[in-house]
Amino acid sequence: MRAGSQHAQEGMTLIEVLVALLILTVGLLGAAAVQLNALKYTDSSRMTSQASFIAYDMMDRIRANSGADYTVTPPTSGNLSVARDQDLYDFTTNIIAFGGPTATGSITLNQRVYTITINWSDARAANTASAPRSFVLSSRAAVDPVATP
Repeated sequence: MRAGSQHAQEGMTLIEVLVALLILTVGLLGAAAVQLNALKYTDSSRMTSQASFIAYDMMDRIRANSGADYTVTPPTSGNLSVARDQDLYDFTTNIIAFGGPTATGSITLNQRVYTITINWSDARAANTASAPRSFVLSSRAAVDPVATP
């Protein structure tokens, strides 16, 4: 270096490049974690929506065939000649198709109010071995009779 000359630094050093790479890596890992959580919660929301669709479909079937007793044990096979049996078979099949073999559904009747309950495991969203979730729908299937004075 000559006496009295001042040189400005040009370019970047290796340390500056490594620090910038480290910051970029941490940012990308954070973005990947956010994306993975979004996928988990989207799947959980999809499962809840599917349970809702199944429950409302069953409630519509109960209303359409209001004279039948839907609180009986669902049959193990479909029966197109009996609407109630086919409805209950479809209900059970839809629940197992969306929630797997551990998913269950039940229908109860109390004072003309039907309650449809669907249970499934939401282990993927909860990051645990078992995370039970349920969807409950209660509705009156028929209009109350008009009382005459």
